[in-house]
Amino acid sequence: MITSKIKYLGELRTEATHIQSDNVIYTDAPKDNQGKGEMFSPTDLVAAALGSCMFTIMGIACNTHKISGFDGTIVEITKIMAPDPRRIIKIIAEITFVSKFTDKEKAILENAAKTCPVAKSLHPEIEQDIRFNFIN
Repeated sequence: MITSKIKYLGELRTEATHIQSDNVIYTDAPKDNQGKGEMFSPTDLVAAALGSCMFTIMGIACNTHKISGFDGTIVEITKIMAPDPRRIIKIIAEITFVSKFTDKEKAILENAAKTCPVAKSLHPEIEQDIRFNFIN
């Protein structure tokens, strides 16, 4: 089943439509790669997908284990590129929690983040630096 349809709009910009929902996102090449840098680049989306996927799986873990206080958690993503060949070499995901968790809950959340499908799908040469900032 087709999940998305992508149209090239010119000037290094694309329009991607999610088939099931008709939601649309646009991408733009970054300024350092001949683009305007006015929107997420495709590699920005890869890095953002890691953060979103970690949160989705962590949310499922919270539901499964009856853990409350996950809402409002933030992840800041830093994508680091290599020049030749141009590719993502590192993604830093810094997760900041707004609630306190027990040691057991922390372990569940950390495991969920590190085992999300995107994390497991990225090439092993892409370093994933996942940082957890829990409230003491």
